[in-house]
Amino acid sequence: MSTNTSDTGSLIAVLDRADALPGAADLRARTYDLLQLQPGALVVDVGCGAGRAVAELTERGATAVGVDVSEHMITLARTRWDGGDFRLGDAYALPLGDGQAAGYRADKVFHELNDPARALGEARRVLGAGGRIVLVGQDWDTIVIDSDDAALTRRIVHARADTVPNPRAARRYRTLLLDAGFTDVTVDVHTAVFTDATMLPMVTGLAEASSTAGAVTREQADAWIAEQTERARAGRLFLALPLFVAAAQRA
Repeated sequence: MSTNTSDTGSLIAVLDRADALPGAADLRARTYDLLQLQPGALVVDVGCGAGRAVAELTERGATAVGVDVSEHMITLARTRWDGGDFRLGDAYALPLGDGQAAGYRADKVFHELNDPARALGEARRVLGAGGRIVLVGQDWDTIVIDSDDAALTRRIVHARADTVPNPRAARRYRTLLLDAGFTDVTVDVHTAVFTDATMLPMVTGLAEASSTAGAVTREQADAWIAEQTERARAGRLFLALPLFVAAAQRA
């Protein structure tokens, strides 16, 4: 993840907007329930961003530790959630001892990792026997958008996916967890549907990234963006974003 201040500022705005979307709080609560934490149990939130999950887990009685690779994010989290335990680190080298944690949570993180298997090895290291892990994220190839030009839309979605380090990590959660030696693996999906302008910046961003990557022409991107913008104005936008939630236990 880039630590460039302007890039991080944009990411924070996106994350704040995502946290405020309908159903977002319920989905976070679902991940907390899947951790099955006892009062006082230590849980690490990997890729904690601005720290909301750490604060909410603490409110539930857990001993929550937030870890992020971005110094700017850690500083922001400490500012927003005074007294929270936020530490600089990454998914491959967590600032925790062996078997110290009872829970591990990573929300929209694994698609940014070049080596998810290595990250799960680190998760096993910090989790004690019987510890729980919960992974949340979208599969970048399964974003569904209505358009008059289905072929161009497919090209845009797939081209944007190809700019992500591990765009299909979410569909691999179950296999990755099993390969890492976790047991009792479950996976479910929560699909958010948007029909107004709330997520228009995300939709248009797909086309911008695809144009920058050379997968579509500037003219094609502009025409597609114009169509989606008009759809949003007229209340005809349709975006479906499936989020996969996987949970498992350390043997």
